[in-house]
Amino acid sequence: MVETGAGPMPAYTETLPRAAASVRSARRLVRLALDVWGLSGVQGDAELIVSELLTNAVLHARRDSVRVSAMRLGEGRVRVAVVDLSRDRLAVRPAGDGQESGRGLDIVATLSGGRWGVEPLPWGKRVWAELGQEDKPR
Repeated sequence: MVETGAGPMPAYTETLPRAAASVRSARRLVRLALDVWGLSGVQGDAELIVSELLTNAVLHARRDSVRVSAMRLGEGRVRVAVVDLSRDRLAVRPAGDGQESGRGLDIVATLSGGRWGVEPLPWGKRVWAELGQEDKPR
C-alpha cells in the first residue's frame, strides 16, 4: 500500500537491477497487479509503458538498481512508474526515420493519452504514466 493524500492506494513495487533483463520482471509485476485488480483491459499498454520507462532508465540512469511500481488510482485506473537514482533530466528528442531508438517517450505519451510526467526526487527521479480502461475503445 502507498499512502497518498486521499488515503492508502494499493500498489505493487519491486527493486530490480538496472539491466535489460529486468524489463521482463517489470512486465510481470505490472501484469500481476492488473490481474489482481481486474484491469486486464489495459494490460498490454501498461506492459509496453513500463518496458519503455525501464529501458530508458537502463540506457541513461546511473547506479545499479531501479524501482518499478504499479499503483491502482481508483476504479479502472493505474499508474506505472520507474524510479532511478539519476537526477539528470529526460531529453525528449525526435527520432529520425533511420534511427532504431528514441521513440520510447513518444510511445508512453501516446498510450497514456498524455498523462505522464517526471517527478524530481532528492536522490533521483520518478517517471510515471497513467492509463485507464475508459481510455480504451469498446
